[in-house]
Amino acid sequence: MPHPRKLIVPLLVLTLVAALALVLRHTSRGKQPPSAAELALTALRTPPDWETLTPFQHTINRSEFETLLTSIFTIGSGWRTWIEIDDQEARIQTGRPPPGDVFHLAFASDGGLPAPIPRYWRGTRDLPPAVPGKPLSGLRIAIDPGHMGGIWATMEERRFEVAGQAPVCEGDLTLIVAELLKPRLEALGAQVSLIRNQTQPLTPLRPPDLLALAQSSAPPGSTIAPAKLAERLFYRTAEIHARAQFVNQSLKPDLVLCLHFNAENWGSAANPIMVERSHLHLLLNGAYSDDELALPDQRFGLLVRILQRCHDEEKPVAASVAKAMAAATGLPPFQYAPSASNARAIPDQPYLWARNLLANRLYQCPVIFTEPYVMNSNTDFARIQAGDYQGLRQIAGKARPSIFREYADAVATGLAEHYTSQRAQ
Repeated sequence: MPHPRKLIVPLLVLTLVAALALVLRHTSRGKQPPSAAELALTALRTPPDWETLTPFQHTINRSEFETLLTSIFTIGSGWRTWIEIDDQEARIQTGRPPPGDVFHLAFASDGGLPAPIPRYWRGTRDLPPAVPGKPLSGLRIAIDPGHMGGIWATMEERRFEVAGQAPVCEGDLTLIVAELLKPRLEALGAQVSLIRNQTQPLTPLRPPDLLALAQSSAPPGSTIAPAKLAERLFYRTAEIHARAQFVNQSLKPDLVLCLHFNAENWGSAANPIMVERSHLHLLLNGAYSDDELALPDQRFGLLVRILQRCHDEEKPVAASVAKAMAAATGLPPFQYAPSASNARAIPDQPYLWARNLLANRLYQCPVIFTEPYVMNSNTDFARIQAGDYQGLRQIAGKARPSIFREYADAVATGLAEHYTSQRAQ
C-alpha cells in the first residue's frame, strides 16, 4: 500500500493553490476576502462533484429520504432553502454557477425495488457468514486515534498538566487505546488499519504553509491572530482532510472507529480545573445546522451520507458498543443542553447523539466517535496517570483495570456482540 503521505501531497498542493487563487480573485475584484467558514469550505477541499451522485438515482424513495433528512440529519427547517422535495425528486442547490444551479435526485417509486446503492463499504447484512468463533471475520475496520498528541498537543489545545504529574495529551491517550484495540479486533477476525500509528500529522502541510491563507481570510476586526488561525486550519481542517483522503481512497473500510477522550472545561492548561464528574457518549453524523447547510460542500456531504444509508449501519453498531462501554465503565450518559444547536439525541438511545463533525462527514462510510471519560475528572486523571497495566490496581478507592484496556476491551466486546447477533453465522 502506498504511504498515505504520497497519496495526500498532490491533492493538498492543488487545493492550496486553488485557495490562493480564490483569495487573489476576491482581492482583484475589490471584494472582501473569504471568511474563515468559506476558507474551510474552499481552501482545503476540492469543490463537490455533484455528478458523482448520479449513480444514486432511484435508490431511495421520498419517505425514507425525508425521514432521514428531518429526523436525524437536520436540526432546523433551513434545509428548505436549499432542498425542495416532491413525490418524484429532490432538487438540491449546488452552489455552482450559474446561480440557482440544481442537482435533480430522482426518487425510487414506492411500488418498485430501489436500484442498488453504490458504495465501497459493506453493512452487517452484506457480509458473508462469519467464520466460527470469529464474528468480525473479513470486516474491514479503520481506527482513527483522535488528534495528534506529542509535540502538537499544546497547539491542538488537547494538553494540560497538573504540577508534579505527567502531562495529559489526548492524542497520546487515543493512540495507546488504538494499539491495544487493533490486536483485539484482529483476534475476532477483522482486518484492521490504523489511520495513524505515531504522534505525527498525516498532512504534509504545516501552519506556516497556511499563514498567507489565514491572513487573507481573517474577517475585519477579528481578534484571532493569523498565526493562530493558520494553526487551526492545520490541525482542525488540513489534517482531517488528509485522513479522509487516506480512508476513502486507500483503506476503504466498512467501519471507522474515531477514538477520543472527553473533557470538561479545564481553564488554564498549566493550572487546570479538576472536576468530580465523568460520563460517556458516542457520536454519529447528523444534526446539520441551518448555517452549515448554507455551505454547498456540507449539503453534498449530507446527501452522500443519506444516500449511502450510513446512519442505518452506524446506529445499531454504536448502540451495541455503547451498551458494552456503559457496562464496563459504569459511566452515565453525557447530556447536551436542550438548547444545543449542534447536537441531536438519537431516540431511545441515551448514549448516542448526532453531530456534524468534519471526519464523520468526510469519511464516506459508517463512522462512530467514542467519547468516554473526562480527562480532568479526578478519578479518570488518576487512572491516566497510572498508565497501562495488566490486572487491577487500587485507584480512587476501587480495584480498577487500566483505563486504556477497559476502553479497548469494551469497544471490542460491543462490536463482537453486534456482529454475532446481527450477522449470518
